[in-house]
Amino acid sequence: MPVLRSKPMTKTTDYLGAEAANLLEHEAIISSDILQLPGSDFLDRTWKNSDRNPQTLRNLASLYGHGRLGGTGYLSILPVDQGIEHSAGASFTPNPAYYDPAKIVELAIEGGCNAVASTYGVLGSVARDYAHKIPFIVKINHNELLTSPNNFDQIMFGSIEEAWNLGAAAVGATIYYGSEESGRQIQEVAHAFALAHELGMATVLWCYLRNSDFKVDGSDYHASADLTGQANHLGVTIEADIIKQKQATNNGGYIAMNEGGSSFGKFHKGMYSDLCTDHPIDLCRYQVLNCYSGRAGLINSGGASGDDDFGQAVRTAVINKRAGGTGLISGRKAFQRPMAEGVQLLNAIQDVYLDDAITIA
Repeated sequence: MPVLRSKPMTKTTDYLGAEAANLLEHEAIISSDILQLPGSDFLDRTWKNSDRNPQTLRNLASLYGHGRLGGTGYLSILPVDQGIEHSAGASFTPNPAYYDPAKIVELAIEGGCNAVASTYGVLGSVARDYAHKIPFIVKINHNELLTSPNNFDQIMFGSIEEAWNLGAAAVGATIYYGSEESGRQIQEVAHAFALAHELGMATVLWCYLRNSDFKVDGSDYHASADLTGQANHLGVTIEADIIKQKQATNNGGYIAMNEGGSSFGKFHKGMYSDLCTDHPIDLCRYQVLNCYSGRAGLINSGGASGDDDFGQAVRTAVINKRAGGTGLISGRKAFQRPMAEGVQLLNAIQDVYLDDAITIA
């Protein structure tokens, strides 16, 4: 039975509170006219004439065509790889039901998601039950947290062929740009993505920054628009079809890294005056711009669970949509609560993208 679209049950303005006017009425400094924006014809406009083969285009279409957002050009993805990335105990203690892989996939289905992203083990254990019911995104590398002291490295947990055999529509990988091991990670993921495309699977890149040097004088630039934007640009260069990125919270990482006579990277002062402001929608639009002007979809992270999960999730979705992004990938906020509430949260995110009154800035 197809998942029916519904009108938002709770007004977005209620979730946004005092920020509503600022976020819903802002006009972006970069015109949306230069972007490839989501829409029902998104794949035809962006990927049809690319080097992606017909099988990859078909799997991209399955991702963009499934769930409550199917056919809109937007994506709502449930990611549950935190059992490795953050440890199973830390991730699933709030709701032990999600130790069971079937429950993870059921949440994505009941929540009307376009796809579910998880590990080889999770998706492989239930592949024959669910691979034909919702698109699978198999995460191929992880940062394991049993090495002491903990380090930040992404290592391969399986092969592209294994992902294909269990019915994956796409593979996902993480690169820690700026880390000591980033060079090796870039090469490994680029090779894996090339093979995935050859076999007809789409590619999703968790595009993160990791380096203590990105913290300068008490300010953390791991989520700055300029540095994350460049990470996005590196990600699409190795042919990620979709970029997962933390939503930018500040800017000026390059400036901070070049103070005091130090030298890091290259930047143009106009990045901060002509292409961006400190408004969250402009910060996010700069991220979209670096995804080949939106040709590769930008999905932002939902972030950790907290005191105002519904409000924060809706806020992140509004910023992403109005910036020209492609959707949200939200895990802990959804699965660290009873399933019915998780479904409601996922639907609240999706309602932002289904609401025609929330326009592109």
